[in-house]
Amino acid sequence: MNLLECHILSAMRWKGVKVEKVRRALEYIGRQWPSRHPLLDQRFQTDGIDLFVSRLPEEIINVSRRGQLGFKGILEAFLQRIEFDPSGIAAKFFPFVEEKKPGEPKMIEINPSVAFGRPVIAGTGITADVIAGRFAARESVAALAEEYERPPGEIEEAIRWARKTL
Repeated sequence: MNLLECHILSAMRWKGVKVEKVRRALEYIGRQWPSRHPLLDQRFQTDGIDLFVSRLPEEIINVSRRGQLGFKGILEAFLQRIEFDPSGIAAKFFPFVEEKKPGEPKMIEINPSVAFGRPVIAGTGITADVIAGRFAARESVAALAEEYERPPGEIEEAIRWARKTL
């Protein structure tokens, strides 16, 4: 949950929302809708200045301005990288590897139920660090792709992720 909350905070900061606005929004949300994980329980949106939540399809509340009505923002690309199970618990997280943009592929998955939450190639139990380690030992992308029966693009993405996080 902490990792996912960091992801949401990263999205807010990347979109230009100042820390003070985030604090103010979390204080307001804490009073209105108490929760242990408010960053995950609310579906935030932003215009790059303020934070908003939808309470009804037609009602957008500016939570960084203590409840003023607002308009929809553009945080959707970040929120689409978290998958929830039927009970509403965050189950899978697909971190950005190269760029924080909507078209970034979802090839790396972090799931507490797979590989003890270590980053894996999505839909598998193949950890990114194992792939990167074998690549560092001079195995080719083609050989790794053939051995693991995965497309070369997935192998390359696992290597990129592991190198980025070292």
